[in-house]
Amino acid sequence: MHENAIAKTVVDVAYQIHTTLGPGLLESVYEVVMVHELRKRGLRVECQVPVPVEWDGIVLEVGFRADLLVEGKLIVELKSVEHAPRVVKKQLLTYLRLADRRLGLLINFGEEYIRDGISRVVNGLAG
Repeated sequence: MHENAIAKTVVDVAYQIHTTLGPGLLESVYEVVMVHELRKRGLRVECQVPVPVEWDGIVLEVGFRADLLVEGKLIVELKSVEHAPRVVKKQLLTYLRLADRRLGLLINFGEEYIRDGISRVVNGLAG
């Protein structure tokens, strides 16, 4: 499955969750519900996936943890804040580069309208 198709499903699930639960819950609640819904749709989802940093030829196990890795291709970072700081998109791009992935989604369930809380972040993804 291509990253764009996976992302479409993730966005659909995020919309469904936000419509049903609304904004304002803890990020961990949205994560558990999202994992459940994506797995119901037949997608393989890993949670809190460690991604190490390589520096000077050494693999350092002090990297980040991706909130979700869907189908081994799409990194999904979840937030539940009124307005996500701009730096979060830059962080996601760095995560994509470190993990050698091409597409990420930042989903902020804290926004009043979920369409305002979803951002695509691309690391060299073609059509």
